[in-house]
Amino acid sequence: MKLGPITRVLGVSFLAAMLAPAALTASSPVLPASYPAAGELVATQTAARVAPDRTARIVRLLHQFRSDYRLQVVLALGQTTAADGKTWFKVSLPMRPNGTVGWIPAGTVALQPMQNRIVVHRGLRTIELFHGNRRVLHAKVAVGAPGRETPLGEFYVTARFVPDDPFLGVFAVETSAYSRLTEWPGGGKVGIHGTSKPWLLGQAVSHGCVRVSNATALALRRLAPLGTPISIVAR
Repeated sequence: MKLGPITRVLGVSFLAAMLAPAALTASSPVLPASYPAAGELVATQTAARVAPDRTARIVRLLHQFRSDYRLQVVLALGQTTAADGKTWFKVSLPMRPNGTVGWIPAGTVALQPMQNRIVVHRGLRTIELFHGNRRVLHAKVAVGAPGRETPLGEFYVTARFVPDDPFLGVFAVETSAYSRLTEWPGGGKVGIHGTSKPWLLGQAVSHGCVRVSNATALALRRLAPLGTPISIVAR
């Protein structure tokens, strides 16, 4: 389902407060203790490149604010030290094709390790949320219908909001995944959201989004902050 215009911004202030102590400078960036790690850009813009080198081809130019005025959140998968001694982060990029990654200079983003992660089982039509190795949520979902399958891969939470459309339930997260459909606003971004039709849970009926019960959606509001990693697996 399309996510529609976003009129209520949630999660930005939470993440900003969480990252406030981690002030960065280009010369002495603060590095996360572990990966994956997520955070907001602290530079006005930064180029994500195919390699950790300022002369490498640009994959995507990331701006501190998205087109919807939300702060840009990135998910870092690891780091490396370039030949000049500078640290670069390998980041997951919210763009087509799914699974695109790039490298950004460490001083352009403030990162914190992510403790929670979401796993969507497309075949089983279930969702799990883990805190470390402990499963804290398990529930039924609806997934994309044949020809509009929910994409498989590694993604993350890019935005959080209360939908204006009751069909999307009481809460939703936007993900970095893109569906097969491109005509939706945002180019076909996949969401995980509540539903006004809970009897369809357990079926393959959506346009690519992951539908959950409203109770599960409220749990995600508590447990899935911006940057939360998401694995969508076949089984």
